Amino acid sequence: MAGAVAVLDVGKTNVKLEVFALDGELLWERQIPNRVVPGPPYPHADVEAIWTFLIAALRDANAAHPIAAIVPTTHACAGALVDDSGLLLPVMDYEFAGVEEIEPSYAKLRPPYRETLSPPLPGGLNLGKQIAWQKQRFPEAFARARFYLTYPQYWSWRLSGVAASEVTMLGSHSDLWAPRQGRFSRLAAALDLARLTPPLRPAWQRLGAITANVAALTGLNPTAQALSGVHDSNASLLPHLAAREAPFTIVSTGTWVILMAVGVGVEHLVAEDDMLANVDVEGRPIACARFMGGREYQEIIGELKGEADLASLRRIVASRALALPCFAPAGGPFAARKGEIRGKIAPQDRTALATLYVALMTDLMLTRLGARRGDLIIEGSFAANASFARLLAALRPTQNVFSGSDAAGTARGASLLAQWPGGRFAAAPQQPAAPIEITELAAYRAAWTKAIDASA
Repeated sequence: MAGAVAVLDVGKTNVKLEVFALDGELLWERQIPNRVVPGPPYPHADVEAIWTFLIAALRDANAAHPIAAIVPTTHACAGALVDDSGLLLPVMDYEFAGVEEIEPSYAKLRPPYRETLSPPLPGGLNLGKQIAWQKQRFPEAFARARFYLTYPQYWSWRLSGVAASEVTMLGSHSDLWAPRQGRFSRLAAALDLARLTPPLRPAWQRLGAITANVAALTGLNPTAQALSGVHDSNASLLPHLAAREAPFTIVSTGTWVILMAVGVGVEHLVAEDDMLANVDVEGRPIACARFMGGREYQEIIGELKGEADLASLRRIVASRALALPCFAPAGGPFAARKGEIRGKIAPQDRTALATLYVALMTDLMLTRLGARRGDLIIEGSFAANASFARLLAALRPTQNVFSGSDAAGTARGASLLAQWPGGRFAAAPQQPAAPIEITELAAYRAAWTKAIDASA
């Protein structure tokens, strides 16, 4: 393939267009905040603002770096009901709590956890519950619909006019996929999705050339291809699948902290701990655990900026001040609890408290997940937080901890799909993390764990 690869990266917080050379070099980038429209009829993604951004960004990027392929990657738990003209219902924001009203009836439809390895989650974090709620509230729209498209595939459809389904999105705690069998769960039939589900296509498949309208608006070569697209956490995993031997664990950080343990079995996953099996681009189940660490970190620090230093971390540990879960409304093993800060701390030490909290939660979930062997690779926003990596290295001395210095890791991984299968490029430099030297850290962890257990 001659030309650059553009990645539309729709995260929960920001929307980015990043353009890469085939060797993985980042050539161009632009981003905007990802705005949630409050309604009506429910909180939803502002897809037209994203589309306007995408077209303008493609036009500007292509002028500097001719684009040969476009890969969409998005957060999970989002999908689009469409007919030939476009959306029939808005793309729901997964934090919309209104879907909980159908939980009694949905619980009867939800397949058992051992089938889907998809835990019951609040709000719209199970895509199947979103669909069931929309189907019940808007039966006319469902009757008129041609396709239900998961979110990356909605964007590839808008770019190419070709509809597809894809396993990394279907297999991301949707209740719609049976990962060990590699097929739809019984819920898909219960919701009559067979009529609305386009053919399964691999994340790397070229669905077709961009439409004439997209070519005209952006100036891209009309032969530029739209790829099917991929779940964002699975995009982060791609370079490692191409280059590493199992076992290893990716600590993907952002709004969510998602632990993806390659080479760890899925048989022991526990629904109550928000453990699940994601599905990689090849259709293989990956043992995962998650909590909303980035959101919780922000809730604890408030308006503070900067990174925690060693002195402030030592003050928090010595004081035994504790941040106890949960500081976010959705997801994680303690989602039903209300976050609490015990003890007195100076306002400037809240960043240290938040860093300790996320490190301790990550350590706890790695242990519960069974990810006790192999390297730990931190990616995303916390990769730039040296204190977080060094705390994790101290908490898990039998494992090597690395920080990826790649703020564009998700999009860079997605760009690799243009060469998949078999493609690879040099991974971004990984910095080993030396264990932080805090004498009482083990005792602090024990106190934190005891306080959590006492709150159960």
